[in-house]
Amino acid sequence: MTAVTAYTNARLLDPASGLDARGALVVEDRFIAAAGPEVQIPEGATVIDCHGACLAPGLIDMRAFLGEPGYEHKETLATGGAAAAAGGITTVIAQPQTDPIVDEPAVVGYIARSARATSPVRVHTMAAITTGLRGSEMTEMGLLAEAGAVAFTDGVQAVADAQIMRRALSYASHWDLLIVQHAEEPALARGGVMNEGELATRLGLSGIPDAAEITMVERDLRLVELTGGRYHAACLSTAGAADAMRRAKTLGLRASCGVAVHHFALNELEIGEYRTFAKTTPPLRSEDNRKAIVEALADGTIDVIVSDHSPQDQESKRLPFDAAEPGIAGLQTLLPLSLELVHRGHLSMLDLLAKLTINPARLLGLASGTLAVGRKADFVVFDPDTPWLLSESQLLSKSRNTPFDGRPVQGRVLRTAVSGNTVYALA
Repeated sequence: MTAVTAYTNARLLDPASGLDARGALVVEDRFIAAAGPEVQIPEGATVIDCHGACLAPGLIDMRAFLGEPGYEHKETLATGGAAAAAGGITTVIAQPQTDPIVDEPAVVGYIARSARATSPVRVHTMAAITTGLRGSEMTEMGLLAEAGAVAFTDGVQAVADAQIMRRALSYASHWDLLIVQHAEEPALARGGVMNEGELATRLGLSGIPDAAEITMVERDLRLVELTGGRYHAACLSTAGAADAMRRAKTLGLRASCGVAVHHFALNELEIGEYRTFAKTTPPLRSEDNRKAIVEALADGTIDVIVSDHSPQDQESKRLPFDAAEPGIAGLQTLLPLSLELVHRGHLSMLDLLAKLTINPARLLGLASGTLAVGRKADFVVFDPDTPWLLSESQLLSKSRNTPFDGRPVQGRVLRTAVSGNTVYALA
């Protein structure tokens, strides 16, 4: 007999269809059989009462580093998957800067097989734009896409050579592939470890100017106009780059962009007295830039919110600020911190969830991010109002480098399901 489960008394939220109503969702044989306010509960179904909590498509995190292969001391597919499940994330898009680098079809296949065997959530990978992430020779993107790569990026390194980026955008356009750029002009950013400005001067640290990001985004958008390629700026952090993307969209260019949650939740002051847990790439910016990013989220300029999960072991973080590795462990903090945009009136709940579900799904060509009938039953149940304190000790990631320890938030994941199977339930 086919197992049937009904989730009743839920606030159903589906940005893909605009659904926001009290109702039920029925799961049958791993797929969504019905969802809406008038759903009839099948006889014999197992009934789970959501007690008025929100039920939405599982989150899709478009930018995360999962360690395997090569950096299992920082993260594994199993530990990263467990952290994702606890954060309401049902699909994680892994970055290619592993060892070996994801620049061959065999590595794409290895990650897919390993994830199926060990991760409780779905894992797809982006592949490298250039061989060895060296920025000088393009990978075989067609073959990598056939092997399962969902997009192409050089991870936390920018493709600095304009001719290489032009060729990548042009080549990728033949298969409608997405090129994802870490928008930071290397020469302008070289040697910098935090945002350039008064605070960096006071701390005696080398700064990275806003212009490093703005210059790269503006250059790339010119190349998008030239080639007709699909382009995504991974983690915007400056007002100028958001303005450039806003103009590109009015011109109808095939351009999109994302933001890491810490770039609208924090500013450079979080660094305080050389706090390495607040060292990121791109760096935390000024308060004016943070406010501009929130405005760009509100007006639709920014399409996607990501965790930019970058787990770092203690040996990589507990160093002098100049020497410490950048990055934040962000899988479990993605949803509660993003919900601050709703609680503060910047975004509606559906608009926020669109940036975490259907928008990344459409950009990557994934058949997920929606509660549509017939789709796999990947969803999250959460209470948007529960107050609690984020705690490093609660993180399931193998590395727990977070500047959010002790931060009060509202909104907690109660249950996460992948193909209808519960992969996380709040104890």
